[in-house]
Amino acid sequence: MDFLGIADEEFIRQDVPMTKQEIRILSLVKARIAPDAVVYDIGAGTGSISIEAARLAPQGEVYAIERSNEGINLIRANAANFTASNVKIIQAEAPEGLADLPPADAVLIGGSGSRLSEILETVTPKLKEKGRLVLNCITVQTLMQCIEFMRKHSDTYVYEAIQVQVTRLQQVGTYDMAKANNPIYIVTCWKK
Repeated sequence: MDFLGIADEEFIRQDVPMTKQEIRILSLVKARIAPDAVVYDIGAGTGSISIEAARLAPQGEVYAIERSNEGINLIRANAANFTASNVKIIQAEAPEGLADLPPADAVLIGGSGSRLSEILETVTPKLKEKGRLVLNCITVQTLMQCIEFMRKHSDTYVYEAIQVQVTRLQQVGTYDMAKANNPIYIVTCWKK
């Protein structure tokens, strides 16, 4: 198995949002991806999570769902760059593109295009028993939509939420200055 936590600089990125290394690591650990897992990466962006998930599941399949042409091209380039042949790329705006996928062991959601409730409704019956759903929420509104959904579906899911703030030191002349990344809420949900 390959190591977890590829350096951000190793990904081809351009202007497409990308989940940063520390958040990727935490999200993937929370997802508990087995070597033969079926994984959905919804709102895959550059494919950084898809690539790392593919490395954790070398006998499994990772479905990278992304709506933008630029993102699709970056996922292809990054999958080729890291020889992640088990990444299956689907250009669609979720929840479209999910209907024909096999049942999932883990679902990671990094972008929902303001359709989070629809995506969660579509994913819930496709997520296997004891499967895990991990959401990276940048805004409080997305976090609250997720929590409200989980509370309404408390007979199906158990969830936990954490807020992560990563600050890196950046050398400025002879000094080191703290440079903060955006805080992220990571919500981990698992089927009862």
